[in-house]
Amino acid sequence: MAFLPPAQGQPAGPPAISASPGSATGPAVGSALSPPALPSLLPGGLPLPSLPPGAQQEIMQRILDAAGGRTPPGPLPAPAAPTPASPFPAMQAAPPVAALASPEEPFSHTEIFFAERLGLALRQFGYDSFRSGPGGAGVLGALPDDYIIGRDDELVLALRGRTRSTLNLRVLRDGTLVTPDLPPIPAAGRTLRDLRADLEARIARDMPGTDAYLAIGQVRQIAIFVGGEVQRPGMQALTALSSVLDALQQAGGVRKTGSLRGIRVEGPRGSRVVDLYAVIAGERGSVDLSLREGERIVVPPLGGVVALAGEVTRPGIYELPAGSTGVPLATALRLAGDPLRPAGNRFLAQGTDGGGRRSFTELRPQDLVRRGDSVLVQPGADVIANQLRLAGHVTAPVTRAIGRGGASLTGLLSDSRLVRPDPYPRLAVILRLDAQTRVRQFVPFDLSRALQGQGNLPLAEGDEVIVLGNSDIAWMASPPVQRALRGEAPADDSCPALTQLAIAARSAPARFAHARGAGFPDIGAPGCPPVFRDYPPLLSFLLDTAVLLAGEVRQPGLFPIQDNTGLDALLAAAGGVTDGADLSAIELAREPTEQSGTIPLSRTLLDLRSRNFRAVRLSPRDVIRVPRGFTDRETGPVTLAGEAVRPGVYDIRRGERLSELLARAGGLTGQAYAYGTVFTRDSVRLRQQEGFARTARDLETSLIQVAAGQAVAGGRGQNVDVGNAISAGRELANALRQAQAAGRMVVEANPVLLAARPELDVLLEPGDLIVIPKRPNEVTVVGAVLNPGSLQFQSGWRAGDYLRAAGGPQRFADTSRAFVVLPNGQSAPAGLSGWQAGGPPVPPGSLVVVPQDPSPFETWGFIRDLTQVLSQVTISSAALAVIAREMR
Repeated sequence: MAFLPPAQGQPAGPPAISASPGSATGPAVGSALSPPALPSLLPGGLPLPSLPPGAQQEIMQRILDAAGGRTPPGPLPAPAAPTPASPFPAMQAAPPVAALASPEEPFSHTEIFFAERLGLALRQFGYDSFRSGPGGAGVLGALPDDYIIGRDDELVLALRGRTRSTLNLRVLRDGTLVTPDLPPIPAAGRTLRDLRADLEARIARDMPGTDAYLAIGQVRQIAIFVGGEVQRPGMQALTALSSVLDALQQAGGVRKTGSLRGIRVEGPRGSRVVDLYAVIAGERGSVDLSLREGERIVVPPLGGVVALAGEVTRPGIYELPAGSTGVPLATALRLAGDPLRPAGNRFLAQGTDGGGRRSFTELRPQDLVRRGDSVLVQPGADVIANQLRLAGHVTAPVTRAIGRGGASLTGLLSDSRLVRPDPYPRLAVILRLDAQTRVRQFVPFDLSRALQGQGNLPLAEGDEVIVLGNSDIAWMASPPVQRALRGEAPADDSCPALTQLAIAARSAPARFAHARGAGFPDIGAPGCPPVFRDYPPLLSFLLDTAVLLAGEVRQPGLFPIQDNTGLDALLAAAGGVTDGADLSAIELAREPTEQSGTIPLSRTLLDLRSRNFRAVRLSPRDVIRVPRGFTDRETGPVTLAGEAVRPGVYDIRRGERLSELLARAGGLTGQAYAYGTVFTRDSVRLRQQEGFARTARDLETSLIQVAAGQAVAGGRGQNVDVGNAISAGRELANALRQAQAAGRMVVEANPVLLAARPELDVLLEPGDLIVIPKRPNEVTVVGAVLNPGSLQFQSGWRAGDYLRAAGGPQRFADTSRAFVVLPNGQSAPAGLSGWQAGGPPVPPGSLVVVPQDPSPFETWGFIRDLTQVLSQVTISSAALAVIAREMR
């Protein structure tokens, strides 16, 4: 609160009291039990002289009485006249407590001392209990019966019965209580219980028929001096109900340089020591926190402290009891809330020896910790004990504890719902740590039997049961694994199992020979399963125990098994054999189990038409091949398109010919042009494409020779443009690489001719394409002609006739190398030179090609044979055009 200066020209009257609830200098008006405080300045801005505590209390009481509308007992003493130079310096207002308890509170010297030793930021315990700000004890509910009544306490006496009245009485300075109808009653120093009983007895004796009810109306104010290591030492105005904690709170709290365990309270009742740890830390013992008027509180400097860090409930810096230099470690740990773990703790103490050096000591709970020691609580052995783990192809990794009676495999897998659907039933593993060598080993077991409660195995501490899924087993036959088996390092480090496998395969190539013998196709690049990322050595272990199952089974691959596993169980894991399997000649390849200088491979043919697969017992590294029974059905179909009665896709048998296919398709239509049949085959297409690429490479080689000046044949010194020749050669090489081969074969497709000459009847292969076009009515002329295009077919016309109809050759045309691509895919000279007389008649659907004159580059070696290459490209283009037209 603060005094307001009087208005200009008005006399100074009693000071007004501010009612702001958050005032830092005093309580709000209207709170009768809040401890009042005098202002720091008098009206007019003069400093308040220092007054005795009794005078301050009386002045404050009169101010409160005036504010409540009462008439003060006497006049307020006039303030001292203002003087130019006052002998009392101006009193500074105390800083607010909120400023003292900032979130970024700096470290004390004690905290810095232990932080440098431990490398940990620890705070001194208990000092944050005073951060809430100043305030006195409020009266909540009824006062206790043992409340000691003192002078200036206001009592409320209610009389009911013959006499009905309510009296507000104040205990006088002499300690008596004066009532209208009773003689003065001694009240000060008595408990509320005693005074109530005395009044009830007096009224019952002097005022029969009247009942008395006594209560406290307003609690008196007392002044307590708080000194020593507090934020705001000095006289503190409190209520009679205030305790030592309230006085310290009113003084801003104890500094971190002050003691919480040796606070002295001195007064008329003598001197006593208050240990606040009994209140804020729950230490054993009782402490008297009550206050009487005239007592003073002195906070001495901080005593000995120890630091407790590590795995304790409440790490911090704790003060030793007052006057002691050490306490048992167990007592200090109790202050910190005891260690987090009930047993197995290690207590490392850091102290100071006689020379000031740091020394470390292992302590026991009964050992003493001394002033300045820091104790780090750590686990004696932070290891995992009595634990089992279920991982891999499970709904969620499960950690279990080994009971007193031990653990078993069937007990761990008693709930089959722990395993995800589609597990690999033939083999799972237990990852076990050998107690002597400390090396982890894989112990295989049959998962299917374990889920059925059979084949139980005891489990040891630290075992990890790993369940595999069918997808994990299928990945063992994937291209990444096959490449690692060949010793090729993986492209990245995302799957450490592949890296370990590649190292092992390169170190011992024969170790995984059975796994490389499958010849699985290099298709796709599946990612690494999580189980092999978590357990990289597992892949090599599974391959060592795997059996290769190939041939006519529904899911061929590598299947890990235990020794003496039946073939029936392996086939069940692979989905069984296919319908076309030949069970009379199943091949079993096996390496001998004896490790000797030579390891011969034995092969056995098994006749299992009886389907007694269980009788065949398998071992790791065996190879089972299930062949397919002989059939004359080819492995793929052929396609018949165009002018057939029933075109479509037909399956064929071995040795089937074109005439048979045409007969199955109902023959040819009346519009069919059998002479122009386009017959393509995949194998021919691959050879043609390779020929184009080979020719392009040869052409580029010739270009290099030309650039070096070594390819001129008899033309050295002639005026030839080498740059244009090289540019033309490069363009031609690129055109050859981009050209698409059709794979066309020249065949006879006329059913009548095929019947008359069976040797012309071609054998069909899977993937063949037969396109029979309609009879065309045009001949196409392309190349170095004036007007290239398609002309109407004229019976008897030769290539020269069609060339003249197309406008004739261009200036640089080479008519001597002109050729005709016939409808059946053959090519023939066009006969356009003078001595060839125009060549034979051209059938409909033919293509007349007139190339460019190679001069002046005809002396270069890479130009001489380009006509043949161009004819091949032209034939392929013509065939592809027919296929595209007929397949629409």
